[in-house]
Amino acid sequence: MATYTISPDDIDFGIIRRTAAPGLRLTLSDASRDRVVRCREYLDQRIDSHDSPIYGVTTGFGSLCNHSISRTDLSILQRNLVMSHACGMGDEVPREIVRLMLFLKIRALAYGHSGIRLESLERLIGFYNHEIYPVVYTQGSLGASGDLAPLAHMALPLLGLGEVYAGEKRQAASGVLDMYGWSPLDLAAKEGLALLNGTQFMGAYGAHILVRCFNLSLWADLAGALSLEAFMGCIQPFFEQVHRIRHHNGQLETAANIRKILNGSKLIVEKKNYVQDPYSFRCIPQVHGACKDTIDYVSGIFHNEINAVTDNPTLFPDDDLIISAGNFHGQPLAFGLDFLAIALSELANISERRVYRLISGTRNLPSFLVANPGLNSGFMIPQYTAASIVSQNKMLCTPASVDSIESSQGQEDHVSMGANAAIKALSVLENLEKVLAIELMTASQAMGFRETGKTSPVLLRLLNSFREHVAFISDDKVMYEEMRRAQQFVRDNDPSSFL
Repeated sequence: MATYTISPDDIDFGIIRRTAAPGLRLTLSDASRDRVVRCREYLDQRIDSHDSPIYGVTTGFGSLCNHSISRTDLSILQRNLVMSHACGMGDEVPREIVRLMLFLKIRALAYGHSGIRLESLERLIGFYNHEIYPVVYTQGSLGASGDLAPLAHMALPLLGLGEVYAGEKRQAASGVLDMYGWSPLDLAAKEGLALLNGTQFMGAYGAHILVRCFNLSLWADLAGALSLEAFMGCIQPFFEQVHRIRHHNGQLETAANIRKILNGSKLIVEKKNYVQDPYSFRCIPQVHGACKDTIDYVSGIFHNEINAVTDNPTLFPDDDLIISAGNFHGQPLAFGLDFLAIALSELANISERRVYRLISGTRNLPSFLVANPGLNSGFMIPQYTAASIVSQNKMLCTPASVDSIESSQGQEDHVSMGANAAIKALSVLENLEKVLAIELMTASQAMGFRETGKTSPVLLRLLNSFREHVAFISDDKVMYEEMRRAQQFVRDNDPSSFL
C-alpha cells in the first residue's frame, strides 16, 4: 500500500486527488512530529506557569469566553465541547469528502500551531489509514467559527461516541474502537477546540469540487467540439488570431483545445452556405474560457486554504504567543464557492443551448434526431431534462456568502455561510456532469446523420469509445438508462485520454 508523508511543505491538487482515493496510508514526517510535540509542550508550560486566561483553554467558548474554567475541569471542557457541538442535520456527507476532511484536518494540526497531542493526531491518522469514516451531516455550519458542527461529528468517534462507516457498514464508533484495541481519547486542554475550529468541511468540499471540475471543464470542450462538428459549424471563430487580441488565458486555451480536437476533420472545413453560428457554438471560447479563468482563480484560494492553519487560538512557540483571532472565518472560501458555482452553471447553460440547437431540425439534421419523427419522440425529452437541470442551477447560484446571521449571543456577529455555499456548489457540479452527458449523447446521435469517417481522429476515438456504452438510437427506447450510462461514461473517463 502506498504511503504519503505529512510534512510542512505545501501540497497541490495532485496530492488532493491521491489522498481522496482509498488505499493510501499517511505517516508523519519527523519535522511535523517535532512541531506537534514542541507546540504541545509549550501549551502545557503556559497553562502551568501563567494565570492569565487563554480563550477556549481556560475559558468557555463563544460568548462564554469570560467564564474561567478550573484546571481540574479542562479535559471535561473539551469533551463537553465536542458533544455539545455535534448538532448536524440533513444528508450525510459523502464518504470521499469525509476522507478529505480527515486529511485536511490532519495536515492543519501537523503544522504545530494548534496544541494537539501527538497521540490524538495519530488516532486521526489511524482513522484515515483504516478507512474509518465518521458520519458527518451537511447542515449545521455557519462557516465561522469554522465548521463547528461537521467537525464535531468528525471528532466524536475519537471519544468513542457517534457513528462511523467501517467498510460498508455503519456502526457505533465504540465498537470500532474495540475492534482495533483503541481506547477512547481523554482530550487534554485545547484539543477539542483544535479539532472543531477550522475550515476543513468547506475546504474538503471545495477541493473535491475543484478536482472534479478540472476534468469537467475539458469535457465541456470535447462535448462542445462534437456538437460543433455535428451542427456543421464554422471553424473560423476558433482561429488563434481573434483570441490573441483579447488576451484572456481561458479563452485562448479553449480555442486551442477546440482546434486540437477538430484537427484533421474534413467536416469542419467544408464550405458552408452561412457565415455565422449561434452564440452557443460561436462563443464557446469566450464562455468556456471565462469559466476556466474562474476555476483557476478559485483553485488559488483553495490552494492557500488546504495549506493553512485555521483553528483558534493559534500558538506560536518561537514567539511565546498564543493569539485568539479569526482564521476560522470562511469568507474567502464562501466567495470562491459562490463564484465557482456560477461558472459551472454557465458551462451547463451553454451546453443545454447546444443540445436545443441539435434537435431543432436544422442544418439537415432530422427533428429530435430520429429518422421518423412523430412516431418517435427521439431526443425531445432529454433536452427538457437538461433545461430543468440548468434552471435548478440558476436557483442554486443565488450567493450564500451575502448572508450572515448573528450567533452566540452576538459574539459571533458575522459569519460566512461558506458551508451552505459548498453544499450548493457540489449540487451545481453534479448537475453540470448530467448536462454534459446529455450533450455528449445528443451530439453523438447527431453525428450518426453525418459522414462519421470524415470527423477528426480525436472525435472518432471519442465516438467509438462512447458507442461501447451508449448505442445510436434508431427507434424510441427507455432513455433514462442511456442517459445514466452517458453520465457514468463522463465520470469514469479522463477526457485528456482522447486528445
